[in-house]
Amino acid sequence: MSSLAQPLAASVVQDVDWLAIAPPTLAAVVGLVVLVTDLFVAEDRKALLGWMSVAGLTASTLLLLPLLDGDRSTFCLTGAPDTCSYTADRFTLVLQLLVLGGALLAALLSVTALKESDKRLPEGEFWFLLLSSAAGAALLPASRDLATLVVALEVASLPAFALVGLRYGDRRSSEAALKFFLSSVTATAVSLMGISFVYASTGTLYLTQIAERIQDVDGQLHTLTQTGVVLTLVGFAFKTAAVPFHFWVPDTYVGAPLPVAAYLSVVGKAVGFSGLILITVIALPSYADVWGPALAALAALTMTVGNVGALRQQATRAYSAVRLLAWSSVGQAGYLLVPIAAAAYSDDPEHSVGSTLAYALMYGAVNLGAFAVAALVGRTRPLNRLTDYRGLYAKNPLSALVLAFFLLCLAGLPPGIIGLFAKVTVFSAAVDAGLGWLAVVMAVNVVIALFYYLQWTALLFRAPEGEPVRHRGPAPVTAAIAVTAVLGVALSGAPQLVLRFADTALF
Repeated sequence: MSSLAQPLAASVVQDVDWLAIAPPTLAAVVGLVVLVTDLFVAEDRKALLGWMSVAGLTASTLLLLPLLDGDRSTFCLTGAPDTCSYTADRFTLVLQLLVLGGALLAALLSVTALKESDKRLPEGEFWFLLLSSAAGAALLPASRDLATLVVALEVASLPAFALVGLRYGDRRSSEAALKFFLSSVTATAVSLMGISFVYASTGTLYLTQIAERIQDVDGQLHTLTQTGVVLTLVGFAFKTAAVPFHFWVPDTYVGAPLPVAAYLSVVGKAVGFSGLILITVIALPSYADVWGPALAALAALTMTVGNVGALRQQATRAYSAVRLLAWSSVGQAGYLLVPIAAAAYSDDPEHSVGSTLAYALMYGAVNLGAFAVAALVGRTRPLNRLTDYRGLYAKNPLSALVLAFFLLCLAGLPPGIIGLFAKVTVFSAAVDAGLGWLAVVMAVNVVIALFYYLQWTALLFRAPEGEPVRHRGPAPVTAAIAVTAVLGVALSGAPQLVLRFADTALF
């Protein structure tokens, strides 16, 4: 009996590539260390937990560097070394850079927010939840089977619910968390049902095997398979805040602590879009005739509703600046969907996916920067109205110039060269795929967005009401603004650093 057990054990036991899984693993381990340390740290030294988290996220990001020398995979099937659960390829590394870098910048903003929260935000729990969510978000783009994909999605999402509603005694925060929770749970349930249908049709959870087997599904299961594909797409559309599944975004961003809203605007989108790309381009290329038109319609609807919603914001309304950024992020999600839809019609889907990654990197850097300046203004103007930014140049010239640069990048206007080039890349992906009508819709929406971005930019340089009061920002917030500004300027000066992802093999 033992002689039979040994070969069997040898067939299922394999070495783990610890370097490949190091970035998300380290983030998770540091989260646990922070949670335990919180039990033994005195109340007046809780700030130490924040700096431990910042150091952990920095180290996790740096661990991506040794992975640049080639693709690595682990947790593979015995006898099928190309069928794995975890793969660290170029696609994975780009999205892990976006996720961990975005979490790091959100952490820098959070250090100050927690210090000034009058103990309404419990520090140990906050940092544990942020690091856990970041670990799940970093795991998701590396997932190559549906089970790992769902687990990563939930590890990224569940702590985010708590982060939104963590502030003690704040009804807006509780309401925002409830809306976020209900919408995300619905999305997860729909996705799981779709995934179960796909599994029932193909008999496998591995994405590459699904792509092979789904083409030869028995005719009696064809309707079940199509239903599974549609339900899976609907579930991920919730995660990307695509219209009509976007209703939770404005209230959630307003109710959440501002650093958490910044985190959701970038990392939350990276989670949704990476899952969407893995499902469509890798697992379901043979069903492009189903998901291609659906995503194209979602892209057109999302960018239009998002930009019109941002356009309708009243400058004097409380939290109108945060609401504008929330609606703007919905519109930007529409642009990000365009190349994924184009992949269904293109002979080179990797090129289309690369356009999405290039745009996501640009959007991540400048949107986090805009939230960082909003956090700075919110320290003296807690209602964060658009009118609170009037005359910011007279009060804080550098912050005003940086925010203007970020807004011009999002609008796609010089000197925000990287924003312009990223939009052109997405536009060309639609044209090359034969989606001329979608390119026209995108062009119209870019013009709509110009109005509200330029309107906010103009406010920064108008004469202030009353005597301008100069103020200096805390070091962590200043560092976040500086990092995002340097990234934006560097990418505008050398856009090829990002745009080359649209022309190289990703998978």
